[in-house]
Amino acid sequence: MAESEVNQVMKPIQLHRYRVRAACFYFLKLHFFCFSARVSEKLRRLVVATRNRKKTAEIREKLAGICEVVDVRGLEEEGFDLPEVEETGVTFLENATLKAEAISQRIGGWVLADDSGLEVDALDGRPGVWSSSFGGEEGNHVKNNEKLCSELASVPEEKRGGRFRCVMVLASGGQKVADFAGSVEGTLLSEARGEEGFGYDPHFIPDGFEQTFAELGIEVKNRLSHRAKALEKVVSWLRERENL
Repeated sequence: MAESEVNQVMKPIQLHRYRVRAACFYFLKLHFFCFSARVSEKLRRLVVATRNRKKTAEIREKLAGICEVVDVRGLEEEGFDLPEVEETGVTFLENATLKAEAISQRIGGWVLADDSGLEVDALDGRPGVWSSSFGGEEGNHVKNNEKLCSELASVPEEKRGGRFRCVMVLASGGQKVADFAGSVEGTLLSEARGEEGFGYDPHFIPDGFEQTFAELGIEVKNRLSHRAKALEKVVSWLRERENL
């Protein structure tokens, strides 16, 4: 068979192969976009009642594939006017509820809020909800730790037990829907140890370890933390609720 005749025979075959490949590519692309759309439609938006981007990122990672996570700062950038909720409660649950209900009155869907802090048994649970201002100045970690060490000075080491506790509240339409709690037990030290972490981390040794949270590092702390444990319960609840 002459070369020209071979080409004439092969051209229709090559054209057919090209059309089959193009059809397969189009089908796969269409399937992908349809699947993505279904996933996107399935995800419920959840607003985290915080302006702390690091906290939002931690929660978003835990809720990936379950909810579309945004926070108060993100909504404000979209034009929403949301209040700065005053934490007037005397328990973590009260403060988390105040924030979740207040924000959920302004927007639709679910709102997740949390409150957390350090509870020391020898101090009758203090600093508790006043953990961030224990030293007299909001957010001053140095003064907070100085106050803690001063109050623990006469407490023997075997009686320096305590815990970090976190309470999370889900609300919708201005009403609490559910609440979740997580805690990590440990012992408080007078001397600070470690360079990582923040707040009371250099003074807290979690049970089962010999290093403080500040010595163990962020990755280990985030795995053990009170917030991580509360979030695990949130994830379980949402998976059951959304049938995921």
